[in-house]
Amino acid sequence: MISFEHRHGPDGAAPASAYPDLVVPDWYRDAKLGVFVHWGLYSVPAWADVLDREGVTPETAYARHQYAEWYANTVRIEGSPTRERHERLYGLGRSYEDFAEDWHPDEDAIAGIIDLAARAGAGYVVPTAKHHDGFCLWDSATTPFTAARRGPGRDLIAEFASSTRAAGMRLGLYYSGALDWHVSDFPPLTSHDDLFALRRNDAAFAGHAAAQLRELIDRFAPDILWNDIDWPDAGKHEGPDSLAQLFREHLAAVPDGLVDDRWGVPTHGVLTREYQDIDAVQDEVFEATRGLGLSFGYNAEESAEHALDGPALIRLLVDVVSKNGNLLINVGPRADGSIPELQATALEELGEWLAVHGSALRGTRPWFHQAVRVPPPGVRFTRGRTADGSEVLNVLLLDPAAGEVVLDAQVSRAVRELVAETVDDGWGADDDPVRLRPRPSDEVVSVVTLPLRSVSDPV
Repeated sequence: MISFEHRHGPDGAAPASAYPDLVVPDWYRDAKLGVFVHWGLYSVPAWADVLDREGVTPETAYARHQYAEWYANTVRIEGSPTRERHERLYGLGRSYEDFAEDWHPDEDAIAGIIDLAARAGAGYVVPTAKHHDGFCLWDSATTPFTAARRGPGRDLIAEFASSTRAAGMRLGLYYSGALDWHVSDFPPLTSHDDLFALRRNDAAFAGHAAAQLRELIDRFAPDILWNDIDWPDAGKHEGPDSLAQLFREHLAAVPDGLVDDRWGVPTHGVLTREYQDIDAVQDEVFEATRGLGLSFGYNAEESAEHALDGPALIRLLVDVVSKNGNLLINVGPRADGSIPELQATALEELGEWLAVHGSALRGTRPWFHQAVRVPPPGVRFTRGRTADGSEVLNVLLLDPAAGEVVLDAQVSRAVRELVAETVDDGWGADDDPVRLRPRPSDEVVSVVTLPLRSVSDPV
């Protein structure tokens, strides 16, 4: 998958010094878990080609896109499975945008989505305010192509904002900055090169994007601006509608606000990593994001073989947090707003685990010792504090069923240097390997909490 922090340009655009300082706030670092919500017109057809991915090549990856939320693009590719299916089910004259009249969410759908996110233990929720199809889920003055004026007949982002904050969570908003297929006239995207070439960079579109983002800032003061796939180049120069000015307005409205790294400018907030495995503890805070299955938007074809179950989701969160990341895990509701059972069950199991072991993740920081930069197999570490302020090392054993874990000599020495001398866990002499035993009651990830020496590096 693409990493975005090094995509800068065009020539003559505002330098990094023109932008405000985009720090990653402590509330975000402490939260560890967010819930992404991909919900839109694409939830009506709810389909992507996932039944057999073995034959997918770089040349056919866009025609056979695994993301259901890309339906508006995939359906326009001649010969794609999506187009063939669409014409068979809906007829030749049926356009993607006609789904705007077919989308009728249940009245209490958003309350149910937010309740599930809260029970999962999330600290923030990020619904899609506008995806690449250009359909706005808030009541925008910039276009009639909105949930308020079409099928739903409601300002869905206003409902997300009130429900999320009432539940005590922070609100982020996803916005597709450089892609808006509703107001563009390009052929369908068929490659990564097209992704950045077939997009509008003119001043009129930059002003349109700025107006929409300003509406979201002014109306909802989102704690996170989560932009996707760059920004129109004309908006990267200095001026009243520039991206630098929009960032300043966002931070004025939300002083501890956060932005991501997908703007295509020489500065960034949190790094994003989509469907990527991170192999080592990172110096810079990152956010891992993925769907519970192969898609972000709901795909009715997905089954258990495509999805993370509860234990896999728990281990993913532990792995990401230990390496200096947050996990933004996605749910793709059905068109009516209900969450498929596979997704709901995994999130509920995660919430149950966090209810017991959450202190080993929330509010913690990575252990940056060189011996564990690449963690030993089956073991992850975080540094935190107890309720009374004492520093601890949390050792997270990913597979309790495997039994005792024996750390190698280098990691054992690092643990002994950090952990209080009073620890007596049958480790033996100083040159013996450290042995860690999971608690018998732990079935998924077991946590061993070790007190630190009185003199240690700050957490």
